[in-house]
Amino acid sequence: GELAVQHFITNDKVNVAGLVLAGSADFKTELSQSDLLDQRLQAKIIKVVDVSYGGENGFNQAIDLAAESLANVKFVQEKKLIEKYFDEINQDSGRYCFGIDDTLKALEMGAVETLIVWENLSTLRYVLRNAASDEIIVYGNKENDKDKDKFIDKSTGHEMEPAAEPQSLLEWFAEKYRDFGAKLEFVTNRSQEGSQFVKGFGGIGGILRYKVDFSTIAGADEDDDEFYDSDEEPM
Repeated sequence: GELAVQHFITNDKVNVAGLVLAGSADFKTELSQSDLLDQRLQAKIIKVVDVSYGGENGFNQAIDLAAESLANVKFVQEKKLIEKYFDEINQDSGRYCFGIDDTLKALEMGAVETLIVWENLSTLRYVLRNAASDEIIVYGNKENDKDKDKFIDKSTGHEMEPAAEPQSLLEWFAEKYRDFGAKLEFVTNRSQEGSQFVKGFGGIGGILRYKVDFSTIAGADEDDDEFYDSDEEPM
């Protein structure tokens, strides 16, 4: 019981979304119902399972047996997160962003508290070089007709040269989000809220630390750089 408190309670608050108790004997069931386990942790028990092994094999078996319950916890967390995001939008708080362009601007500013990304986002990040040898970052997919204009050097009318291999934007976020001081949350489109986030907001957005007026930033960007359209962002 004391060890469980040391591991799973920090500053008097439970630091896990749920607990799975596993074992091959009756102790796990007795523990879940006794005073040995802190009441705050008892409330977080999502599954008690019987395992046939000890050590790592038993641990893996417990995960398999509790998979459905664990998925439900993730599902509930996802719904709550996206509901919080929609609340910011409904209140017109200005503490939100959506779409690749505004989300990247907010990240650059260090304004994003929680970056929310659809787990199947197919957007790629291209590093290109224009005729003046400047590096240009483009987000999209070269195979999509609607993105083809992004790859054209506006000064020459020709396609820009690649300066690096294209990278999945999902992977790039996973590698870089800490650099921007953000927390990264991947979401599915399996809940009603998740589906709305993907269809209505492009599957990318963020909850911000403070209010940001993106219309003023967009105006400044257009004055600064003739090469970028509204979907492109230098980094």
